[in-house]
Amino acid sequence: MNFLANLSGDIRQYLIITGNYWAFTLTDGALRMLVVLHFYSLGYSPLEIAMLFLFYEIFGVITNLVGGWLGAHIGLNKTMNIGLLFQIVALSMLLVPSEWLTVVWVMAAQALSGIAKDLNKMSAKSAIKLLVPNDAQGQLFKWVAALTGSKNALKGVGFFLGGGLLSLIGFKAAILLMACGLLLVWLFSLFSLRADLGKAKSKPKFSHIFSKSGSINILSAARMFLFGSRDVWFVVALPVYLSTQLDWDHVSVGGFLALWVIGYGAVQGFTPKLTRRAQHTHPDGKDALLWALALSVIPALIALALLYDWHVQQVLLIGLMVFGFLFAINSALHSYLIVSYADEEGVSLDVGFYYMANAMGRLIGTVLSGWLYQTQGLAMCLWVSTCFIVIAALISLYLPKHITRIDKQAGNT
Repeated sequence: MNFLANLSGDIRQYLIITGNYWAFTLTDGALRMLVVLHFYSLGYSPLEIAMLFLFYEIFGVITNLVGGWLGAHIGLNKTMNIGLLFQIVALSMLLVPSEWLTVVWVMAAQALSGIAKDLNKMSAKSAIKLLVPNDAQGQLFKWVAALTGSKNALKGVGFFLGGGLLSLIGFKAAILLMACGLLLVWLFSLFSLRADLGKAKSKPKFSHIFSKSGSINILSAARMFLFGSRDVWFVVALPVYLSTQLDWDHVSVGGFLALWVIGYGAVQGFTPKLTRRAQHTHPDGKDALLWALALSVIPALIALALLYDWHVQQVLLIGLMVFGFLFAINSALHSYLIVSYADEEGVSLDVGFYYMANAMGRLIGTVLSGWLYQTQGLAMCLWVSTCFIVIAALISLYLPKHITRIDKQAGNT
């Protein structure tokens, strides 16, 4: 506590926001793994388990669209704390007797968790914009990359945490432990975050949830296809393929995917250095275009290896590593660009709209992943992924090539 007291106000707020985001992310990753493993042990198929998360993604779209408007009205401190509270309630819903854990009940709990996750993420990403001066774009890039990268790395740790807790203390005790831990974080956050954080001086109308900035609309469209390209083969098709076609056991599948997410998050955190943009320059639309084009090659090469049955397991694993590396850089660049483009007055509106597109991409990818794999196989999922990335790259052609001061009201691109 003395260490926090000696820091500047903005740094202190950034650390509190990051701590909240970390705590939430750990429970989010652990909860997903707990639900997957527990319901698999009850006899659910991989596709049926994936469908348990359908409302999680649907309500993520809705929350991001409305959450930005809500944050501008009541402040980002309140939307972040509401998100933490909703996650505690979602966890508590899974503490009911086993006979109550029906598909509908679990989907409802996941829907509430989806609302909580996107309120928390929107609040954290928006708040950084308000804590960094407009002329410190390099610092903004590093802070956004650090927050985004650490979040994804901790989500992977959460996968391990969920599996470990399930083995050590069981489903109900693991859920209770996480709910109690998050309750302590929520109570600390209530008294620590600034009350006026992100609260707009003039209250935006509800119609303002749709961005009027051309740059943000273009970036949001690219983001939707980017995340659809990942989830169209990663959410359902890949784990099922590893299990059924390569004969991996479920511990190996879960552990490998957890390590992939941790590595993905680590790369995001180092993106400013990897792209050599940490000092005197900062990313623009040209970076988003070039990195998307580089990414598009990877799923196409894996699909060709599957088509010709050429060292499939080796190509798939190496391809996954390269895909994760390039995707992490693409994602970190997008995360910086949205915070940079966002209007400081009512920043949560722009960030919320952008993450609505992100959630829409995940939703489309999740549904397509199950359907395409079941009807066409993994190769088709990879071809669709390639097409989505190429579309994201083409959309990125229209992003500003040099970020200076974006005229958001006029919507210049």
